[in-house]
Amino acid sequence: MLFGLDGVEIGLIIVFLCLFGGILSGFPVAFSIGGAGALSFGIIAALDSQGLLIHQAIDTGSEAYRALIGQGLHPDSITIFRYPELPREAHAVFENGWQTAMDRNISFVVNRMNERVFAGQSIETLLAVLMFVLMGITLERSKIANDLLTTMARVFGPLPGGLAVSVVVVGAFLAASTGIVGATVVTMGLLSLPTMLRNKYSPELATGVIAASGTLGQIIPPSIVIVLLGTLAGDLYSAAQEQRAQLAGCTDALTYLGTAPVVSVGTLFQAAIVPGIMLAFLYAAYAFGFAVLNPSKAPAVQITDGTPSAATRNEKLTWFLFVPVGAIAVGMLAINLNVAGSQSLEVSSFSEATGGAALRTNVSEQCQISMIELHGQEAWDEAVAQQAEIDAAGGAQSATALTPEQLEQARADKLANAPALSSSVLVLLIGLGIVLSVARGVAPNGDMRPLLIGAAGIGLALVFDAAFVSPLTSSGGAFLILAIPFAILFYGVRAAFGMLATNDLLRVVFPPLLLIVAVLGSILGGITNPTPAAALGAGGAIMLAAYRKLQEEGKGGKLIIWSALAVIVMIFAGTEFDLRVSREVVPAQDWFAFVVAQGAYHFFIFGILYGCWVLWRTGVLPPIVRETAKVTSMVFTILIGSQVLNLVVVSFGGEEYIQDFLQSFDNELKVFLIVMLVLFVLGFVLDFLEIIYIVVPIVGPVIYGGSFDPKWVTIMIAVNLQTSFLTPPFGFALFYLRGVAPKEVTTSHIYRGIIPFVLVQVLGLAILWFIPSIVTIVPNLLAN
Repeated sequence: MLFGLDGVEIGLIIVFLCLFGGILSGFPVAFSIGGAGALSFGIIAALDSQGLLIHQAIDTGSEAYRALIGQGLHPDSITIFRYPELPREAHAVFENGWQTAMDRNISFVVNRMNERVFAGQSIETLLAVLMFVLMGITLERSKIANDLLTTMARVFGPLPGGLAVSVVVVGAFLAASTGIVGATVVTMGLLSLPTMLRNKYSPELATGVIAASGTLGQIIPPSIVIVLLGTLAGDLYSAAQEQRAQLAGCTDALTYLGTAPVVSVGTLFQAAIVPGIMLAFLYAAYAFGFAVLNPSKAPAVQITDGTPSAATRNEKLTWFLFVPVGAIAVGMLAINLNVAGSQSLEVSSFSEATGGAALRTNVSEQCQISMIELHGQEAWDEAVAQQAEIDAAGGAQSATALTPEQLEQARADKLANAPALSSSVLVLLIGLGIVLSVARGVAPNGDMRPLLIGAAGIGLALVFDAAFVSPLTSSGGAFLILAIPFAILFYGVRAAFGMLATNDLLRVVFPPLLLIVAVLGSILGGITNPTPAAALGAGGAIMLAAYRKLQEEGKGGKLIIWSALAVIVMIFAGTEFDLRVSREVVPAQDWFAFVVAQGAYHFFIFGILYGCWVLWRTGVLPPIVRETAKVTSMVFTILIGSQVLNLVVVSFGGEEYIQDFLQSFDNELKVFLIVMLVLFVLGFVLDFLEIIYIVVPIVGPVIYGGSFDPKWVTIMIAVNLQTSFLTPPFGFALFYLRGVAPKEVTTSHIYRGIIPFVLVQVLGLAILWFIPSIVTIVPNLLAN
């Protein structure tokens, strides 16, 4: 053996030396990864052909090995790390020669590119990366950060460390609307760093809070990191759990686990919300605590630009808190008491099928032992009892078609139990009522008559809905009945929006907040998957940026506003009417709704095209397209290069060697801790893209093959990868900030300033480690 090392170990060393050498050479990273794979393969193949690389594998023909197999051990669980005393035999690292390995690698690269980049199932999810990048760069070019920072500084500035807290708030806001770390750090560095230094803020605190807040885009949805991790996590978790089930003696993961091993990007978005908010809170808490202990280094700043509020404290509490919370509470109570709810009379034409037991019980003896060990004896006994009841009843029954009499009776039962109010109408009225309430608080000295008229419209709509709209009323009839109350209501809402526009905070925050709610709400609510939601966000960002440009030119943006409202018209038509015009009989009201929805759709498309023209005319669109193409091509090039490097590691047994080493600890908590420490150290020198595409596929089968919740595992990796942007000396956020910082701010200031936030990041990881429910609480609530 060369240098007393196993041939596979030498191969891994060569691969990592080539990778780090290529990255540190200054050559573009996207091409360095693929080049490192080709170069390392050539070096390993040359050494192997000279007989210098020898792998000491377990002798599978030995008596000791056959004895272990005879004890019932699975061959995959017998490794040199678990049983180092087993006899060995020498093999070349390329057992069939490097030529065969190269042929296999080339074919695998082509197949994986077809699966993951060109025509596979994951391409749709990866398209969300393109859309989110376009959305982020467009919003960054629309100067949203400038307005947010100015507004938040007025809100938080009078507090100790208020400017630093405002930077954290804006960082979290931009993370949810852009997700582009580099753009966020540069923008906030240009806008807020001079202001903080001018107000006697410590350079260390100022640079640290800007760099840390800029990286929140790594974890707060919609996060590109989570999209990329999610495309890998789903495949890794499914394959790893199938292997785990086979090692346990079961036929498949569904039998062993009781549920299918599935994890999606949308679920990961749900899981990332609370951890992202928690990290932002920790950053803000540190900034506030630092200011309290060192008031001279983070003084309170009174920024008086803007119109002071005329509302008293009691008025603010009444209209901003008590009335909205009371309206929401009354609505929830009405739904719980069945006063409001779904009024649909649609019933299934089939009876419900009887489900099976919670666990499959018709399994082998070894699988039964493994399932009892996993789920517990009580769960197994309960499943056995359930299966016995099903068998006694004649077995599981499939769904059967209902007779006309049964269908009529089901509709009659549903009509008898129908609530008086429609839940969709109630939710809409509560939302518009909150708008009226907030407008009253914003402009307490304004003309209240339009708001009172709008409130009367809410009352009339509730009365008309309860008295004249029943489950038997058609959608068109309900629309006509509620038209007058809603016309009265919208008269007041229009005046309310005019009042809200006079408030700087609402005027600045509301448009991007509405876009965030539309994108994340459609994903978290299960309405659509991340790719269409990202497309909606990109289109909305284009229209928002165009509206801003028109406002700067002193022109009206009514066309943009009306085209945005066309989306609401489409949603209303799609939810309240049946737009399937291919049916044999289509009522006139559905034809009318279909025509309206089609018109709204084309008007919305026209609004996007008009927004693109405005951005092109003002010189904004070309750099947006160039930056989007640059970032997206970098991501996909790294994806292709990483596949080359991964296949090189697989070809000489490096991936299996690393996995066997990790699995030898027999403690998945210890294994996961080792992996997290390795990722943390790699974050010093590697970008998150390289770690996701090179390291995670190698260690993924191990960390996703245990009993940990895959959502928790993925979010822990994402939060850990966030340190790759923060940790000196190679943190990319530090380089971005260094490039825009003034001369009086030195590199040592930036490094000293970021260290406390790295420690805060580690604290956040520790909290997630010991309280995993922080990650799983939102997905569990939404699932239920």
